[in-house]
Amino acid sequence: MYHVTKLYAKGRQTVPAVRDLSLVIGDGEWLAVQGRTGHGKSTLLNLLGGLDRPTSGTIDFDGKNLTRLREDQVNRVRATSIGFIFQTFNLVPTLSAAENVEAALIPLRTRARDRHRRVAAALDSVGLGDRSRHLPSEMSGGQQQRVAIARALVKEPKVLLADEPTGNLDEDTRDEIIGLLESLWRERGLTLVLVTHDTAIAQRAQRVGVMSKGRLTIRDDSRQPATSVAQPAAPGAVQPTTTGAMQPASTDAVTDWPGPG
Repeated sequence: MYHVTKLYAKGRQTVPAVRDLSLVIGDGEWLAVQGRTGHGKSTLLNLLGGLDRPTSGTIDFDGKNLTRLREDQVNRVRATSIGFIFQTFNLVPTLSAAENVEAALIPLRTRARDRHRRVAAALDSVGLGDRSRHLPSEMSGGQQQRVAIARALVKEPKVLLADEPTGNLDEDTRDEIIGLLESLWRERGLTLVLVTHDTAIAQRAQRVGVMSKGRLTIRDDSRQPATSVAQPAAPGAVQPTTTGAMQPASTDAVTDWPGPG
């Protein structure tokens, strides 16, 4: 994304949820985003996933400028390339685990035989192959989140966007879910952007950013120099050179850093 701003109207006021933010996320990278409630974390995730459109700026995904695509074209990108995981699971209570996962394939018009094969594989990958016929009410919170992860994976996406995926889970289940996500990220070469309030989770990511008043500051970066080189662009600024799944329209500026304070 390049110089992205998102404004919302609140009564007579205009509230900037994201301010002039530029960011590169490389293929196969894991970026964790932290910050206080109301400072733009979820808005950033929605912009990256094409669920919302910026007021200004450019969002480039896999060579496509999402800000210039028609809504049906953005829907197609989401349906084929981006998997979403939410804090509240967002499962349909009257559908079984398999049916909830299969729902993600409907926009792709996948043949029934192929759908069933992919659903079974997705549930197996999260350890729920034997729970395919269970309703959400018949599963624990951790199991429901595993179904939600399977639903995101069944599309075989390039990117996973996770908004507080462990926010409703106890500590032990939290560790299981994050361990699963980390394994899937490594095994499948996924690009993972994860929003969390939990510092213990964020520290497992390659990069950790903090959103404050709509601006993103990269706090930690453990990527290897071979895949990412940081070069000073201006006092207090950092300019990664990685190109990848989500990148700016120009490489002149890639991370917007707030000034002192």
